[in-house]
Amino acid sequence: MNLTLSRRLGILAICAVGTALWAGPTLAARESFQVQLGPEQGVQTDGTGTADLTWNPTTRTVTWSISYSGLSGPVTMAHFHGKSGKPEIWLTKKGSPVSSPITGHAKLTAAQAKGFEAGDWYINVHTMAHPGGEIRGQVMPPSS
Repeated sequence: MNLTLSRRLGILAICAVGTALWAGPTLAARESFQVQLGPEQGVQTDGTGTADLTWNPTTRTVTWSISYSGLSGPVTMAHFHGKSGKPEIWLTKKGSPVSSPITGHAKLTAAQAKGFEAGDWYINVHTMAHPGGEIRGQVMPPSS
């Protein structure tokens, strides 16, 4: 009887440890952080913004909520830009009106995730008066 009880407890303990090991990285992997947005270099603006980001390196998923104010006019588009300066991820829908906050999520490729985690990405918010970008902020995930 004691042997059967010991086996059951042993199996239960192994299952509990296995579940913790399986679920632990997924639950612990999410990182929430903020990026402050300010004037693009050489741009005269009163515009500011804050990006609330959540990064899950296990699933390579980034979620964003970007609020802004004081811009020269309506936002025409916003992106995550990579080290090369080219847009990596559109944060707004192409050709659609944009309002604050800009919200969404995307699953990154392995190569994109590497650049994102390295701090090589920045957020750029564009307006008609500043088509190259009016405000921007460097993305620095906590683990980078």
